[in-house]
Amino acid sequence: MTARAVDVHALPAMLTALRLPSFHRHWTSLAQCADTEGWPAARFLAALAEVELAERETRRIQRHLAEARLPGGKTLATFDFKALPAVPRARIEALAAGD
Repeated sequence: MTARAVDVHALPAMLTALRLPSFHRHWTSLAQCADTEGWPAARFLAALAEVELAERETRRIQRHLAEARLPGGKTLATFDFKALPAVPRARIEALAAGD
């Protein structure tokens, strides 16, 4: 495969069209780091993908919390276990832990 010139001015539009906002925000700083440290292309791409995945997960959680419209300050620590006497506290804690 022959190397071909990259139009860095076209990249933001391409990344926006591909709906990769984190790539768009971070590619220049990661590209500089990759150039400085001599990263192979796969490492550079993996670093961008990791950032994209992490930011998507953060946005997904924020979106779900907003859609749930949960009251602020509600945590398991403030849960009134006496309100559900038929359900053992250990069962609620196990569910909260994902067990």
